[in-house]
Amino acid sequence: MGINKTSIIHPSAQIDQDVKIGQFCIIDENVKIGKGCHVYPYVHIMKNSIIGKNNTIHQGAIIGGLPQDLKFKGESTKVVIGDNNIIREHVTINRGTKANGKTIVGNNCLLMAYVHIAHDCIVDDKIILANGVQLAGHVKIGYHVTIGGITGIHQFCKVGEHSFVGACRVILHDVPPFILATGEPLQYSGINTVGLRRRKFNLNTRNKIKNAYKILYSSNCNVSQAVKEIKATIDNSKEIKSILDFIKKSDRGII
Repeated sequence: MGINKTSIIHPSAQIDQDVKIGQFCIIDENVKIGKGCHVYPYVHIMKNSIIGKNNTIHQGAIIGGLPQDLKFKGESTKVVIGDNNIIREHVTINRGTKANGKTIVGNNCLLMAYVHIAHDCIVDDKIILANGVQLAGHVKIGYHVTIGGITGIHQFCKVGEHSFVGACRVILHDVPPFILATGEPLQYSGINTVGLRRRKFNLNTRNKIKNAYKILYSSNCNVSQAVKEIKATIDNSKEIKSILDFIKKSDRGII
């Protein structure tokens, strides 16, 4: 294994043979690191962290730190990280509490410098969190979401799939799928047209999404009335179903 002699590796750690670990890293007990991973110097991977294949973890990152939750009493919880992620300098990912038992990061994500992912968060695949994005506990980030730098997310908030949130924002309510969200306070600013085009959503699908949000945000309907109108007037494609399911399951209310 390409482990620098200055690093400290607990005997119970399971590290694939081709993993590279740089200088002055600490790998604690019950850690698993899959093949193809590269861990740069000064990284601390704390106990019960499970890291998949082909991840790159840059200098100063701390994976599996204790939850910043006063209810945490030392119970055995973990962090689970998928494959092909880039975790940049000084990212911190805390492990779960007894509420969910684990914090999850999916596959093919880019977590830029100084991102914080708190206890019990679920971060789906193909997520980009720009520099300094801060996730409080129990936050859920949907598939292929991008969040601009220095944005804070209140605990228990959800961000729907394929949405884009601007930089330097505060997310206090749930952000529905497929939209562009910006402004202060954070608000709907149209659908994520650029992202949807890049991901091969055709014009017909984009128009359905746009029409659904016109009803939700630009009519005189309240949310319940808007949902009924969307169901009555727009074909129930998987994208429309995703929007309606998100609204139905929103705990904090949508922006």
